Amino acid sequence: MACSSLLKLTASSSSWIAGQQAVNQRPGSAARFPTRRVSVIRAGSYTDELIKTAKSIASPGRGILAIDESNATCGKRLASIGLDNTETNRQAYRQLLLTTPGLGEYISGAILFEETLYQSTTDGKKFVDCLRCVMIVPGIKVDKGLVPLPGSNNESWCQGLDGLASRSAEYYKQGARFAKWRTVVSIPCGPSALAVKEAAWGLARYAAISQENGLVPIVEPEILLDGDHPIERTLEVAERVWAEVFYYLAENNVTFEGILLKPSMVTPGAEHKEKASPDTIAKYTLTMLRRRVPPAVPGIMFLSGGQSEVEATLNLNAMNQSPNPWHVSFSYARALQNTVLKTWQGHPENVEAAQKALLVRAKANSLAQLGKYSAEGENEEAKKGMFVKGYTY
Repeated sequence: MACSSLLKLTASSSSWIAGQQAVNQRPGSAARFPTRRVSVIRAGSYTDELIKTAKSIASPGRGILAIDESNATCGKRLASIGLDNTETNRQAYRQLLLTTPGLGEYISGAILFEETLYQSTTDGKKFVDCLRCVMIVPGIKVDKGLVPLPGSNNESWCQGLDGLASRSAEYYKQGARFAKWRTVVSIPCGPSALAVKEAAWGLARYAAISQENGLVPIVEPEILLDGDHPIERTLEVAERVWAEVFYYLAENNVTFEGILLKPSMVTPGAEHKEKASPDTIAKYTLTMLRRRVPPAVPGIMFLSGGQSEVEATLNLNAMNQSPNPWHVSFSYARALQNTVLKTWQGHPENVEAAQKALLVRAKANSLAQLGKYSAEGENEEAKKGMFVKGYTY
């Protein structure tokens, strides 16, 4: 009887093992369900510093000022106010932003373009030192831009991994303490499985390389606003993208406590017939985050993605009406700079007024991070949308 039972047990175990092997050998499953896997997570030499930096940026009532536009994109901004795209004009505009008195009260980090990281003010003070003096962490855009992805549905991939380790080490020496890598996913183009995987893998490799060199990586797979799809479709795609991103972050042994995220808000496509309210956008966005983002991640720093200055602030405020597992804040470019640029107009006598305009927007988003913002008193200019179909950086 005992021998019979043992034989049955052995046969049952063999069947189970055979079944697992069959599952593991299904097409596409081998990488994700190996029969034996040993994962070693090791602490890098910068781990403690990375965690401290990430927490510093994700501090209450503060967010990130993104001024990392490439020279070409900065040129477009300058052209809108009649200025030539010269290094002198780019320096003047970025000096206006980075030397704004009181900025550190609302801004914890500033993402710079490589040119700006190595620049100084007109009186010789390094921009990175201007930021450090007011407790703003300098950051650096490290990707090399989007190029067509062969084999996809007219989609893109982000280049820049070649030489990233050595560049990151140099950026650290120059004073940068966090990095940004932006890739995009297009809903009208599918998105294809190839594009999603390429975006996730590229972000994960960049994140691992950044941490190895002392830079907190901002992970940014932007889901573009282009399209006429409903908000439910955006949620579906966002969940798919972030699931893939965190799978590959884990595969690359990235320390979650030492990263920041820069997601798109979950909104309908910009051309959808029905506009969503801030409460609806908050509901769908937080649903996506709770389903996909581990609480170990210290900060969610949203991009504005073409929303008006007021829209971006209202939506952020709605997301902070109840406690979140993470610091939910902002990393805005146009939604902080639009009014500033139009106020400045390239005239030295307008610098002070432009800096005050920046403080108004920074303070509004600081209040939104605390869930205390009201749009009362906002001017019409701040309510104008900035979505551009097919916008490129």
